[in-house]
Amino acid sequence: MEKLLREKIIELIKREVVPAVGCTEPVAVALCVAKAKETLGVLPDKIELFLSGNIIKNAMGVGIPGTGMIGLPIAIALGALVGNSEYELEVLKDVTPDVVEQGRRFISENRISISLDENAPSNLHIDVRAYAAGHVARVVISGSHTNFILIEKDGEVLYEMSAQGSGVEDVSEKAPELNMRMVYEFATTAPIEEISFIIEAKNLNLAAANYALKGKYGHCLGSTVIHFGEKFFGDTPVAHAIALTSAACDARMGGALVPVMSNSGSGNQGITATMPVVSYADDINASEEATIRALMLSHLTSIYIKQSLGRLSALCGCVVASTGAASGLVSLMGGGYDQVCDAVKNMVANLTGMICDGAKPSCSMKISSGVSTAMMSAMLAMQGFSVTSAEGIISDDVDETISNLTSIGRDSMQATDKLVLQIMTCK
Repeated sequence: MEKLLREKIIELIKREVVPAVGCTEPVAVALCVAKAKETLGVLPDKIELFLSGNIIKNAMGVGIPGTGMIGLPIAIALGALVGNSEYELEVLKDVTPDVVEQGRRFISENRISISLDENAPSNLHIDVRAYAAGHVARVVISGSHTNFILIEKDGEVLYEMSAQGSGVEDVSEKAPELNMRMVYEFATTAPIEEISFIIEAKNLNLAAANYALKGKYGHCLGSTVIHFGEKFFGDTPVAHAIALTSAACDARMGGALVPVMSNSGSGNQGITATMPVVSYADDINASEEATIRALMLSHLTSIYIKQSLGRLSALCGCVVASTGAASGLVSLMGGGYDQVCDAVKNMVANLTGMICDGAKPSCSMKISSGVSTAMMSAMLAMQGFSVTSAEGIISDDVDETISNLTSIGRDSMQATDKLVLQIMTCK
């Protein structure tokens, strides 16, 4: 692979695989509020927010780091009180117990208004207006979690760019158009020193898993599998992978103030693309180079699928990330390109259709389904078994199969997405 193309792919990966503290949807809202506060120059007296449905869906039930609270109001209050936009997806890392108490008071004073923007140009759209002393600042994020498209103060435009309104908002015009062959070739042949940075995903997400195992976060699925699940799962690689992956998700969804390495704007996707590979690599005593290449294959496969799916959709992101993990597992098992393609097809045949009903502690259960399916799909692929084009939505060509998956999640599940949001907001 030519060096220029490798450099473009590395740039894409470094843009899509980044640290994040907390669920990325409420964190993106906090980031937008922080920028509005900074633009206003003082703490707002009142904050109005107009949000796309997917932002509301993914922020309703998730724990906010360091607060013991769930949902958007506390994320908004903390974004105004201590948010620093320079931290991007770590915008809330300066939260302290005293600030949380200030946030509770901010909420109790009815200074926050949240509305659904039914005409948002993107599934990921955040429009914040902050008011104080007769002044108003407006900041808009759209298309991706850190993509500011408008900054205004008192009607004067300080910064503006066009929104990406097609629903396929994930990559810049300069990003290479990936396919599965390119993904595989990059992960398996790029000079190891060029891609070794991906090991930081292992370091962050493993630390989050270990943090969760020392406390009680979310539904404690990770610790339950470790301490109670041996008689059901056994002391096996799949049990280890489920435990560590779900534990990291427990921490993140349960509001632990720990960073994780995200993928394509989602911490859970980053965890799912990372931890099954890390766990299995440890079980088989894989070399560092083999681990790095498997992690790169997993993360880049996930990025490739998200290029056409879009940032947020009705399709659960664990479907995408666990498909990446299946590719990485095949790599560690000694498989080649054909086996990777077979594993991807097996994943699409199995998990397509899993809905996203928001970010929340029970995401760890969906992630565990993805992990076990990834291991099963990889094992089948290594034995020469693959779902064929005579079955369901699978095509002979792996890229067409991925396109079938993403078109279902991006287009045909839009009505599902609206119904899910309606159910969630009307309970």
